[in-house]
Amino acid sequence: MFRLTKRSVEALELRGTDYIEWDRDVAGFGVRVYPSGKKAYLVQYRSGRRTRRYTIGSHGVLTADQARAEAKRLLGDVLRGDDPSATRQDRRRAPTVKALCERFLQDYAAVHCKPSTNRSYEMLIRLHIKPALGPMLIQDVTRADVAALHLKLSADAPYQANRVLSLLSKLFNTAEDWGLRAEGTNPARRIKKNREEEKKRYLSDDEQMRLGRVLNDCLEDGSETVFAVSAIMLLMLTGCRRNEITTLKWTYVHYTHLDLPDSKTGRRRIPLPREAYEILMNLPRGDGNPYVIRGLTEDGHLTDLERPWRRIRSRAGLPDVRLHDLRHTYASVAMQNGIDPFTLKEIMGHRNLQTTLRYAHLADDAVQRAAGSVASRLADAMRRQKRDDRPGLRVVS
Repeated sequence: MFRLTKRSVEALELRGTDYIEWDRDVAGFGVRVYPSGKKAYLVQYRSGRRTRRYTIGSHGVLTADQARAEAKRLLGDVLRGDDPSATRQDRRRAPTVKALCERFLQDYAAVHCKPSTNRSYEMLIRLHIKPALGPMLIQDVTRADVAALHLKLSADAPYQANRVLSLLSKLFNTAEDWGLRAEGTNPARRIKKNREEEKKRYLSDDEQMRLGRVLNDCLEDGSETVFAVSAIMLLMLTGCRRNEITTLKWTYVHYTHLDLPDSKTGRRRIPLPREAYEILMNLPRGDGNPYVIRGLTEDGHLTDLERPWRRIRSRAGLPDVRLHDLRHTYASVAMQNGIDPFTLKEIMGHRNLQTTLRYAHLADDAVQRAAGSVASRLADAMRRQKRDDRPGLRVVS
């Protein structure tokens, strides 16, 4: 044994098989000499009852002194209970972000999420997450990696960038739950999302009348199907979400309510006004088709309400109104007519009251009118009292 130096390592002879020459100063530090002439520094140690070897690097890439310093560090880790060789093997077997995405979609999203949410996740993963982070090991992804992806997407699609950021946060939280990443190391944490301004559009009384006229005209001239027109009318009269109407089945329909076994917020019981019930009862039914709003197939429902809606809104002079704005309009009319937020929350199927309170400002006009009415009555009473108090105007019994 001798001290491994650049000169002594380069002077080692080549043999028919590989062999190890150990360092004199650091126990467990050596260099392996291969018949091809390659030389690699290594460290040998015991882990439990096993003797293990860990390759530090090749001679030439590392000097003997650099390899010796790394050997001392590794042997120090061993004394503290680490196993460098096992750690390296675990790292080589560690799953990538691509593998995490595939497992997430199969074992988490498919079980816990609605099909529409699952499809959204699949799209974001396929278009953005896999191309950018897929080959990386799960534990190697840093906050800088996630921030760079979010910044890149924000240039053209800031809202989409926020959706990707939220999904990445969920992915890495799940990875922590599955033991694939250390707890509390989610790299998507504390990355600021882009500011989003909620789109709110409410139909005025005049716009509501214009839309109603166009819907009736479409039924009369046959330019749109009775199912598309009825679906839009039902959205206005119930405040339902689009999919709640387009996937509505006859078995869910009752005289006073709609009983949806599943919706965005779970099971829902939706009040059914008389006008909406009459629309439903006037719709033709198809043998073997369970859906109220029938589509192109014999047993399917309407899957594309957007194209009829674009034609109808253009005809009504409402080019900026979305289908979802009909739901906003329902909520705004309800709030302006004095329905309290707690009741409206149940009608709309909101998860929490905070969502419903977004419409609270719409009740300002109604509150102002009510306050004005009260003040007017009080003022009249006070004026009458003042007149009664004038000399000569008192009523003598």
